[in-house]
Amino acid sequence: MSKNPALNWTTPPQAVLFDLDGTLADTAGDLGGALNHLRVQRGLQPMPLDLLRPHASAGARGLIGVGLDIHPGHAEYEDLRLAFLDAYTQCLSDTTVLFDGVAQLLDQLEQAGLKWGVVTNKPHRFTTPVMRGLGLDSRSMTTISGDTTAHAKPHPLPLLTACEQIKSDPAATLYVGDDLRDIQAAQAAGMPSAAAAWGYLGHSHDIRDWGADVITEWPLDLLAVLGLGQR
Repeated sequence: MSKNPALNWTTPPQAVLFDLDGTLADTAGDLGGALNHLRVQRGLQPMPLDLLRPHASAGARGLIGVGLDIHPGHAEYEDLRLAFLDAYTQCLSDTTVLFDGVAQLLDQLEQAGLKWGVVTNKPHRFTTPVMRGLGLDSRSMTTISGDTTAHAKPHPLPLLTACEQIKSDPAATLYVGDDLRDIQAAQAAGMPSAAAAWGYLGHSHDIRDWGADVITEWPLDLLAVLGLGQR
């Protein structure tokens, strides 16, 4: 696997689908804030964002795990998950912004006539206000949340549903994400994939071992992957 080549597309690329947290948007501050709210409630000191950021793409599961050492299957986990989601509702867009280069990338995709959309494991009730706060809700041609379909990533159904909605051939649709599950979902859907090295990444696997078709160091590198060059 090499970094940032133009892929050998069998048919010209038609669309790009993105993960949301850690790929399009830096949501770690708000997600970390929700976790630290739980820590303070339990008499613990807030954790530095730098320690929480790598786990942000895993949402409640990842943050509760690293912040409270409580994992699915623990007797307290489900109550903590619900409390985390309630806290996150109060700070959805306090600090969330697009990553550097994303706004320019989306402009270039639209100018080139490529469709783009979002496929995230974030629940719909959070995805919609975050997309609206970023000004992307009316621009994204499809937005699939974690509870839109019967399965979430790494199952391929969310990606295939997005392709169906925008009438894009999966083989001609690039999926971009910052988590191993994103790459697994793309592979299962028969879609080329790009690992977003600017994202949260987590600590469970080296990004080079994910099996992505390409690793991109920052958003505008995707233009070369799509054969558009940097404009």
